[in-house]
Amino acid sequence: MPTGLTKDAGWQLGVRRTVPVPSDVVWDYLTREGLVVWLGETVLGATGEWYETADGTRGQLRSRSEGVRLRLTWQPTGWAHDSTLQLTLQRAVSGTTIAIHQERLRSAQDRASLLIHWRAVLGRIVEQLAVR
Repeated sequence: MPTGLTKDAGWQLGVRRTVPVPSDVVWDYLTREGLVVWLGETVLGATGEWYETADGTRGQLRSRSEGVRLRLTWQPTGWAHDSTLQLTLQRAVSGTTIAIHQERLRSAQDRASLLIHWRAVLGRIVEQLAVR
Protein backbone atom coordinates (compact mmCIF):
# COMPACT_ATOMS: atom_id res chain seq x y z
CA MET A 1 0.00 0.00 0.00
CA PRO A 2 1.44 3.45 -0.90
CA THR A 3 2.58 5.79 1.90
CA GLY A 4 -0.38 7.76 3.19
CA LEU A 5 -3.12 5.48 1.88
CA THR A 6 -5.28 3.94 4.60
CA LYS A 7 -7.66 1.03 4.48
CA ASP A 8 -10.68 3.04 5.66
CA ALA A 9 -9.93 6.79 5.65
CA GLY A 10 -8.58 7.41 2.16
CA TRP A 11 -5.32 9.32 2.00
CA GLN A 12 -3.85 10.89 5.10
CA LEU A 13 -0.89 12.98 6.18
CA GLY A 14 0.84 14.11 9.32
CA VAL A 15 3.35 16.84 10.05
CA ARG A 16 4.84 17.96 13.33
CA ARG A 17 7.27 20.48 14.76
CA THR A 18 8.54 21.07 18.27
CA VAL A 19 8.86 24.60 19.59
CA PRO A 20 10.69 25.73 22.75
CA VAL A 21 7.48 27.23 24.16
CA PRO A 22 5.19 25.95 26.95
CA SER A 23 2.04 24.21 25.71
CA ASP A 24 -0.35 26.70 27.35
CA VAL A 25 1.30 29.57 25.44
CA VAL A 26 1.15 27.58 22.17
CA TRP A 27 -2.53 26.71 22.74
CA ASP A 28 -3.41 30.31 23.49
CA TYR A 29 -1.66 31.45 20.31
CA LEU A 30 -3.22 28.77 18.06
CA THR A 31 -6.76 29.40 19.28
CA ARG A 32 -6.54 33.20 19.18
CA GLU A 33 -4.29 35.36 16.99
CA GLY A 34 -2.59 32.32 15.41
CA LEU A 35 -5.89 30.89 14.18
CA VAL A 36 -5.54 32.95 11.01
CA VAL A 37 -2.12 31.37 10.37
CA TRP A 38 -3.26 27.74 10.33
CA LEU A 39 -7.00 27.87 9.57
CA GLY A 40 -7.69 31.28 8.08
CA GLU A 41 -9.59 34.37 9.06
CA THR A 42 -12.47 32.94 11.09
CA VAL A 43 -13.75 32.25 14.57
CA LEU A 44 -14.07 28.77 16.05
CA GLY A 45 -17.16 28.50 18.20
CA ALA A 46 -18.24 25.65 20.43
CA THR A 47 -18.10 21.98 19.50
CA GLY A 48 -20.66 21.26 16.80
CA GLU A 49 -20.66 24.80 15.41
CA TRP A 50 -19.78 25.57 11.81
CA TYR A 51 -17.08 27.97 10.66
CA GLU A 52 -16.19 29.62 7.38
CA THR A 53 -12.95 31.42 6.63
CA ALA A 54 -12.59 34.62 4.64
CA ASP A 55 -11.28 32.57 1.68
CA GLY A 56 -14.30 30.22 1.74
CA THR A 57 -12.89 27.18 3.54
CA ARG A 58 -15.62 25.79 5.74
CA GLY A 59 -16.24 23.05 8.23
CA GLN A 60 -17.46 22.06 11.65
CA LEU A 61 -15.62 21.90 14.96
CA ARG A 62 -16.07 18.25 15.94
CA SER A 63 -14.23 18.20 19.24
CA ARG A 64 -12.10 20.40 21.46
CA SER A 65 -9.95 19.03 24.26
CA GLU A 66 -8.79 22.23 25.91
CA GLY A 67 -5.04 22.68 25.72
CA VAL A 68 -4.56 19.45 23.76
CA ARG A 69 -6.57 18.93 20.57
CA LEU A 70 -8.91 20.47 18.02
CA ARG A 71 -10.65 18.17 15.53
CA LEU A 72 -12.66 19.65 12.69
CA THR A 73 -13.88 19.07 9.20
CA TRP A 74 -12.08 21.10 6.55
CA GLN A 75 -13.40 21.80 3.05
CA PRO A 76 -11.72 24.45 0.89
CA THR A 77 -13.60 26.21 -1.88
CA GLY A 78 -13.77 23.97 -4.95
CA TRP A 79 -13.69 20.69 -3.06
CA ALA A 80 -16.78 18.49 -3.38
CA HIS A 81 -15.97 16.73 -0.08
CA ASP A 82 -14.59 17.55 3.32
CA SER A 83 -11.62 16.06 5.14
CA THR A 84 -10.87 15.69 8.82
CA LEU A 85 -8.20 17.96 10.27
CA GLN A 86 -6.74 17.49 13.71
CA LEU A 87 -4.35 19.83 15.53
CA THR A 88 -2.72 18.31 18.63
CA LEU A 89 -0.26 19.61 21.21
CA GLN A 90 2.02 17.34 23.17
CA ARG A 91 4.51 18.34 25.85
CA ALA A 92 8.08 17.62 24.87
CA VAL A 93 11.36 17.80 26.79
CA SER A 94 12.31 20.88 24.77
CA GLY A 95 8.87 22.55 24.75
CA THR A 96 5.74 21.59 22.84
CA THR A 97 5.20 19.43 19.77
CA ILE A 98 2.53 20.73 17.40
CA ALA A 99 1.07 17.97 15.22
CA ILE A 100 -1.28 18.36 12.28
CA HIS A 101 -3.02 15.26 11.00
CA GLN A 102 -5.41 15.23 8.06
CA GLU A 103 -7.38 12.30 6.71
CA ARG A 104 -10.12 11.53 4.20
CA LEU A 105 -8.12 13.04 1.35
CA ARG A 106 -9.15 11.89 -2.12
CA SER A 107 -5.81 11.33 -3.82
CA ALA A 108 -2.04 11.10 -3.59
CA GLN A 109 -1.94 14.49 -5.33
CA ASP A 110 -4.10 16.06 -2.61
CA ARG A 111 -1.82 14.53 -0.01
CA ALA A 112 1.34 15.81 -1.70
CA SER A 113 0.10 19.37 -2.09
CA LEU A 114 -1.28 19.48 1.45
CA LEU A 115 2.00 18.17 2.88
CA ILE A 116 3.67 21.21 1.33
CA HIS A 117 0.90 23.46 2.66
CA TRP A 118 0.96 22.18 6.25
CA ARG A 119 4.76 22.16 6.44
CA ALA A 120 4.72 25.82 5.40
CA VAL A 121 1.98 26.57 7.94
CA LEU A 122 4.01 24.96 10.74
CA GLY A 123 7.02 26.99 9.62
CA ARG A 124 5.01 30.21 9.97
CA ILE A 125 3.70 29.12 13.38
CA VAL A 126 7.25 28.41 14.59
CA GLU A 127 8.38 31.84 13.34
CA GLN A 128 5.47 33.58 15.07
CA LEU A 129 6.03 31.76 18.36
CA ALA A 130 9.75 32.64 18.28
CA VAL A 131 8.94 36.35 18.53
CA ARG A 132 6.45 36.06 21.40
